[in-house]
Amino acid sequence: MNRLDDKVVLVTGAARGLGRAYCLAVAAEGGRVVAGDLADCDETVAAVAAAGGEALGLRLDVTDRSSCAEAVATAVERFGGLDGLVNNAALYAGLHSGPFDQIDPDEWDAAMRVNVTGIFHMCSAAVGPMRERDTASIVNISSLAAVYGLPHALHYTTSKAAVIGLTRGLARELGRHWIRVNAIAPSAVLTEGTDAFMADKRDRALESIAQQQALRRNLEPSDVAGTVVHLLSDESRFVTAQTLMVDGGAVAT
Repeated sequence: MNRLDDKVVLVTGAARGLGRAYCLAVAAEGGRVVAGDLADCDETVAAVAAAGGEALGLRLDVTDRSSCAEAVATAVERFGGLDGLVNNAALYAGLHSGPFDQIDPDEWDAAMRVNVTGIFHMCSAAVGPMRERDTASIVNISSLAAVYGLPHALHYTTSKAAVIGLTRGLARELGRHWIRVNAIAPSAVLTEGTDAFMADKRDRALESIAQQQALRRNLEPSDVAGTVVHLLSDESRFVTAQTLMVDGGAVAT
């Protein structure tokens, strides 16, 4: 028996990178996947199908409350309910790094709108059908940046710290409905987004990050996906309001 048999899981930011890895990991454990993104999710859906899984791709803008509601309604119509939500969509690759007082206010607002308000919108849309399940799970993607305090990226760091607070507060509200809410906080993961964000500083930055970890190599998407599956599954049925650091031992909390 697989860990996510008969569970329906919606993953945001699923067109590539970590989002696609989460979709593949969910499908590998028997879950039915709803892959949402502003970008086309056809490649993710095809990858899930090629691995023997079942997936539905849809266009999703997490900054648009009606788009979030429509995505959840489509998932319920197609698969009959919703058991899991992975809030992965975030502004990262498109952000510019630099001193905090030189951050463009519009870029600051965009980071908050996607990385924080987007999760609020998705949780608001998902909670109705999740209440109809015996148990359900929301997994929010934070970042090591929120705990470590990543310099020259205050918009990203602040938004990911807000995700941790949102996770804790929402877990207390939804526990009475047996909806668990947890977060993970990965270190830098080897994805296209990391390449774009770090740009010409990539190799030096990744080496520095790895050297500060107890496990001295950079994370691959598969290193993170297993923790997400665990939090979605009944293995973690009494775990809520937690932020799990998936960072190779960069920090101890």
